[in-house]
Amino acid sequence: MIQTQTQTQTQTQIPIQTQAPASAVSAPLLSVRDLAVHFPVSSGGGRTATVKAVDGVSFELARGRTLAIVGESGSGKTTTALSVLRLSEPTAGAIHFDGQDLTALRGEPLRRMRRRLQLVFQDPYSSLNPRQRAGDIVRAPLDLMDIGPAAGRAARVAEMFELVGLRQDQQALYPHQFSGGQRQRLNVARALASGPDLIVCDEPVSALDIAIRAQILNLLRRIQRERGQSFLFISHDMAVVEHICDDIAVMYLGKIIERASRRAFFTRPLHPYSVALMSAVPTVRGGREAATRRVRLSGDPPSPVDPPPGCRFAGRCPAARPACSASEPPLREVAPGHGVACHFVELRDGALVAPL
Repeated sequence: MIQTQTQTQTQTQIPIQTQAPASAVSAPLLSVRDLAVHFPVSSGGGRTATVKAVDGVSFELARGRTLAIVGESGSGKTTTALSVLRLSEPTAGAIHFDGQDLTALRGEPLRRMRRRLQLVFQDPYSSLNPRQRAGDIVRAPLDLMDIGPAAGRAARVAEMFELVGLRQDQQALYPHQFSGGQRQRLNVARALASGPDLIVCDEPVSALDIAIRAQILNLLRRIQRERGQSFLFISHDMAVVEHICDDIAVMYLGKIIERASRRAFFTRPLHPYSVALMSAVPTVRGGREAATRRVRLSGDPPSPVDPPPGCRFAGRCPAARPACSASEPPLREVAPGHGVACHFVELRDGALVAPL
């Protein structure tokens, strides 16, 4: 569900360092086209239903940039990310990574590709083996994927500890001997050890307190600036997303309903759902005034087993009209680089006009 005003007001005060994004080349590092991920589930009486967790998603990620995918719980953002990593099998669609079709890879070719695709998990503790020392945790990907000569792996681990701001003597410690922020630094070090081109960050700071969130986000931005790292960042926290992403895609019930650059989106969100998300993030100045303009949504998202016809947001949209339930709006580009799936966003007299 959309965050409450009280939760988000604190989050907007995170002191994040912002840097200019790395230059992108013309060919995207990651290209996803018409991705669908459907899961069969039992509906009782021996019948089977299908959960349409992701249902026709397309996006691109340029090298050296961060794409944030945001939305409520159940929107399909994490399933999309897991499909990119081939940890959740796509039902349909294509995933091209650096020109290679990931959906066609099996066995050893897929195993070799995994060194270029890594994941930072949400929980900085349960994602670490409590019986392994920190140095062995960071070294594990190198040993499992046979990366580099065995004699040089200790030096690679030391390099990763220095990169994420951990002391060399901490290699001998166990996860429980680290703070939450240090454990997440350890997760980042492990993800970077194999030299990946893309790191998927699944809610990497949601389990941390405010001050530690800022440290981890600053660390990720520094790594991107220094190493040209690409990130796919999954989050529901718009305050965090505003500071970490270069581009943003908003998901609702398995579909992307708005896609734009950070500047364009946070200057003027166009889809009514995006406006509702943004209205739940009051500014530090004028917070009371912003609260009076809050777009409050009623009800819960429809079931992904049986999504409604037309626009999937129509049943909760304060600007819905009969046409919304009659036909599904396509994701169309209404301004350079800014796409939105809404019938009633249009360009009028040179200016974009949105329903909210």
